[in-house]
Amino acid sequence: MLKLFQKIFKTPSLIAPVKIVAAPAEISSIGKAVAAKVKKLFRGSLAIRVVTAGGTNACEQELVALGNSYYDIDRFGVHFVASPRHADMLIVTGPVSRNMRESLKRTYEAMPEPRIVVALGDDAIDGGIFKGSYAVLDGAKAVIPVDYEIAGDPPSPEIIIKSLLSVLNDREIRQKTNK
Repeated sequence: MLKLFQKIFKTPSLIAPVKIVAAPAEISSIGKAVAAKVKKLFRGSLAIRVVTAGGTNACEQELVALGNSYYDIDRFGVHFVASPRHADMLIVTGPVSRNMRESLKRTYEAMPEPRIVVALGDDAIDGGIFKGSYAVLDGAKAVIPVDYEIAGDPPSPEIIIKSLLSVLNDREIRQKTNK
């Protein structure tokens, strides 16, 4: 027991850098830009369906944080829905386990056109730490077409909001060029 305590006291403590969270004013300004795009592209309301296809649940916790009082993404016209038939966007989290393949495909097929599919987190992009495992399919694009990727393990709510703005900007550009 004494050796264990000696080892503990001799081991230097490593301090991870503190992540600076965006100021409420910055979140609000990004959110207002998101709201303007949502209003223009989706008539004021962007409905997102999330499919948790395996993984550590870290990305889902960050998505849940978007609904808390600090971020309050609902005030910008973005909300999460239970039915894929009501969704404009599909967000996939996790490396897509073999058991979730069919459910993910069915969810994608039930969505109305035009669909926006986002792989959220490293696991959903290419399998992340689970890549190569017999139990997973190494990301969402192995099962359904993916339009956008948001990297991170997990990405923070700030990154998700900023990426959402980028996705909406890209959608607006695509709509203009298709007309």
